[in-house]
Order: sequence, then C-alpha cells, then structure tokens
Amino acid sequence: MKYIFLMFFMNLLSQCDGKSLRRDDSYPKTFEDIKTEIAGYTDIAKAIIDLAVYGKAQNRSYERLAVFADTVGPRISGSKNLDAAIKYMFSALQEDGLENVHLEPVKVPHWERGEEFAMMLEPRNHSMAILGLGSSVATPPEGITAEVIVVASFDELHRRAQEAKGKIVVYNEPFISYGETVRYRMQGAVEAAKVGAVASLIRSIASFSINSPHTGWQNYQPDVPRIPTACISVEDAEMMARMSLRGTKIVVHLKMGAKTYPDSLSFNTVAERVGSKYPEQV
Repeated sequence: MKYIFLMFFMNLLSQCDGKSLRRDDSYPKTFEDIKTEIAGYTDIAKAIIDLAVYGKAQNRSYERLAVFADTVGPRISGSKNLDAAIKYMFSALQEDGLENVHLEPVKVPHWERGEEFAMMLEPRNHSMAILGLGSSVATPPEGITAEVIVVASFDELHRRAQEAKGKIVVYNEPFISYGETVRYRMQGAVEAAKVGAVASLIRSIASFSINSPHTGWQNYQPDVPRIPTACISVEDAEMMARMSLRGTKIVVHLKMGAKTYPDSLSFNTVAERVGSKYPEQV
C-alpha cells in the first residue's frame, strides 16, 4: 500500500510543472522542500492504509469487486451488461456519499461476439475453448475448415509466409509481460492476413491458464483483409505446438458469429470528493 501512495505523490509532482504543492505561491521550491511537504502527509497516508488494511474497510474492495463481477458479469462495449454496470456504479457512488455524481453521454463501439466454437478435426477430434477477440469479423456461415500452421513469433510467421497461405495461423508466443506480449493479440490477425492466412488463433496473453481463454480488443488495418480471430487457451496452443514440432498435420474447424453494429449511446460515470479546505479547486 505504501508503494501506491508513493506512486501517487510522484505522479502528482510530475504534474506540478515545477510549482509548489502549497497554495502560497512561494516559488521556487527545492526538492528538499517538496520532500518535507510530502512527509507532512505521513499521518494521513497511514490513516488511509490502516483503514483499508486493518480497519472497517478491510477487504471491502475485494467484496465489492466480487459482487460487481458476479452480478454484472462481462461488460463489453455497447452491451446490456455495460448499461447494467453503469447503473450499478452510479447508485453505489451515490450511496457512498460522493458529490456531483452524474452521467456524461458518450458514443461507444458496439460489437457482439455471437455464437462461436472451434473443433480440432485432425489428428483427433478435440473441442477447443475459444473467445473471439474484440472487433473480429465473423467466419462464413458454414465456418472455416483449414490446416493449421503454428508459429512462436511474427518473425517466424514472416519466414514461413509461403506455408501460411490458406491456413489458420496459431500463435504460440511465449509470455514475457502483458505489455510486450499483448501485441500478438492486437496485431495477430493483421500479420496473419498479410501472408494469406484465413484466420488466426492467439494464445491467451497470460502467464497461466486453466483451460481458460483470455480475450480483449484487437485492431485491423484499412489496407489489410479482415480475417476472423480468437484467443485460445495456453494448453491448446502448447499442445498444437508440440504436434507441429512432430510433423503432425493439424486441421481445425472454426465458426464465429461476431457482428459489429453502429456506435451505441453509453455514459461516462463521474463523481467527486470535494475538498474540505479548497472545495473550489479540482
């Protein structure tokens, strides 16, 4: 918790553009002055930490998160669940006594995943856990049945570009960090389409999996054909990688019913905690 407050104050300092955190307009302040000023918040910071870790607020965040996730569930942009989430949080913020709780209308993308499944047909029948990636196009109504090529990186895909044409590209990229590895989810369909693939399946961007795909948004490029794309579990990606290394032919049938609609009306949910000493300031 202490590190969270340290990060908060360092971020605050970066926004001050060399100005004092104080309101007396006495400039300039040395770094030692700022350190002393921040140290003056020690008791306040400790009181907040104690409340959250040991006091009445202990575990409250986790309990609220559980209720929110269990009650509302996934809340994809433009979905009914998102509307329910906004109403839930709007009421919760009011009940908590925050000030100026209000909604700001905003247009958001509206994409629906629809029915989807993937079945390995060769070398054996195996139902695969998948989740379509955000903004993916659908397969044809009859689905796509194609041989698989498994690659561990974009570099390998480009080296084997001739092999990828007409196939489903399966990315079995090693997890390094979310920030670095997520590019395979964001760009996987585009890079696969560039070499003539008919679909792409991306190993979930996670360090651990229990046959549980981890999804998110992905991006197309205007000058590249749009192909269906979904995430698969770590286990299935590694299994197909092992099969591929043995020279085993892999065939997958993929069917996705994703649809993109015009942008929907939604809301930003806004609330304030007005300061007691400087209520007029943001």
